[in-house]
Amino acid sequence: MTLNLCVLTPNRSVWNSEVKEIILSTNSGQIGVLPNHAPTATAVDIGILRIRLNDQWLTMALMGGFARIGNNEITILVNDAERGSDIDSQEAQQTLEIAEANLRKAEGKRQVIEANLA
Repeated sequence: MTLNLCVLTPNRSVWNSEVKEIILSTNSGQIGVLPNHAPTATAVDIGILRIRLNDQWLTMALMGGFARIGNNEITILVNDAERGSDIDSQEAQQTLEIAEANLRKAEGKRQVIEANLA
């Protein structure tokens, strides 16, 4: 038995396919979803979505939103999402280094908050 998983952002459909299981980061912790899961609506935290296809696990970075689970269908609406296989590790490392440098240079609460949001 499978679940239909649909991951949507405001600009595109990131995933729409059958899966065996997911592990989703919610605001109250991680939840695992298998076929015939109880109907649920939950806030999605910034984190990693793990997707099981048969014996293979895939990952996707989610940037917060909402999820609806019911009738073996999962719809996840998020601000942004990126498949793990599409993330350029060098670009991500450079972005992290820039953000950390901005945080170190921040003076005052406002600049610290702005650096954390960047």
